Amino acid sequence: MSGAVAGDTSTGSKRPEALFGGPVAGAPRAMVRSSGCRVWDADGREYVDFIMALGAVALGYAHPAVTEAAVQAVRDGGVGPLPPVLEEEVARELQALIPWVEQVRFLKTGAEAMAAAVRLARAVTGRDAVLGCGYHGWLDWSQGGEVAGVPAGTRALYAELPFNDADRSRELIRRAGDSLAAVVFEPVILAPPDPEWLAVLREETARTGAILIADEIKTIGRLAIGGGAERFGFRPDLVVMAKAIANGFPLAAVGGRRDIMAAVSRTWISSTLATEWVSLAAAHATLRVMAARGVPAQLGRLGARLLAGFRELAVRHPGIVRAAAGLPEMCCLEFHDPGGGAGLAVEAARRGVLFKRSPYNFVSLAHDEAVIDRALGVLDDSLDAMQR
Repeated sequence: MSGAVAGDTSTGSKRPEALFGGPVAGAPRAMVRSSGCRVWDADGREYVDFIMALGAVALGYAHPAVTEAAVQAVRDGGVGPLPPVLEEEVARELQALIPWVEQVRFLKTGAEAMAAAVRLARAVTGRDAVLGCGYHGWLDWSQGGEVAGVPAGTRALYAELPFNDADRSRELIRRAGDSLAAVVFEPVILAPPDPEWLAVLREETARTGAILIADEIKTIGRLAIGGGAERFGFRPDLVVMAKAIANGFPLAAVGGRRDIMAAVSRTWISSTLATEWVSLAAAHATLRVMAARGVPAQLGRLGARLLAGFRELAVRHPGIVRAAAGLPEMCCLEFHDPGGGAGLAVEAARRGVLFKRSPYNFVSLAHDEAVIDRALGVLDDSLDAMQR
């Protein structure tokens, strides 16, 4: 008999099918607590976690400064009829940390903020077509394939742009021409962006009058405080931020050029709880910790150890693991077949490590070298067990 929650859980990437290839004995199904880089399941078992809430947590679960700020915000009421002072304060903090972001608008989820960015681009340009590269959420505008419930007319307005293919990207942007409202892209998809590709995106959108939107949902506060734009030196017109900016509390933002952001007065972008101040307080604390402790640099150092270990696993277990991929801050193993990834995720969980079998695994400020080394040992033992 199915449970009360349709599809097992409300977050698709947390389904047993997504994590472990399906319901499997010995694999955790639900959790009750998280702290640092560890979580506890409903049976009381403890796990070291590298999924880190799908990359939403960079400081570690229940970071004291973030928790204290959120608890105080709850005590202060959490929400009300007027915009909170914190809304402007967090916006100004983002401006200070990412100077080219001239104005921001807050929302609750990355998917919602991406939809807002595309609506702004359409409002400014008076155009409809969008080219996208990467995963931008579940909402209708970015579903180019046969997705049940998405109108054919909506799907026809979206097409895929190839990652790191400068020539093909130039061709597609020019072909779209004056029907193109926006080019939306993730700066990292299993590899860093090629400078020539970034240059083509910037030059061709400027030439045709389209808006260049960086989807930095995974990368903001992780590759650098300013995300991929800071790390790789490009300047989009708009950027979408989420996940790590509030260390797992539900907050997202779209920001960028003031003249584009001004279009919020000509269209409708609003959410009742966009201005609840528990998440804003969490973001305020998170951004301060990130800046004071140089968190992205630490994630890079710790992640380099994890990625190096992944590469060693690929050498030691070539029959199951094809390669290691990604950047230190967000990396994964690639397998010869899906069963290899599912099998490793299950075996690792049985040994107390939550490992993402697909992109990506994430380190946090709560991980250290010893934790990473022990986890790599668990993955090695798990792969040995799979081969026996």
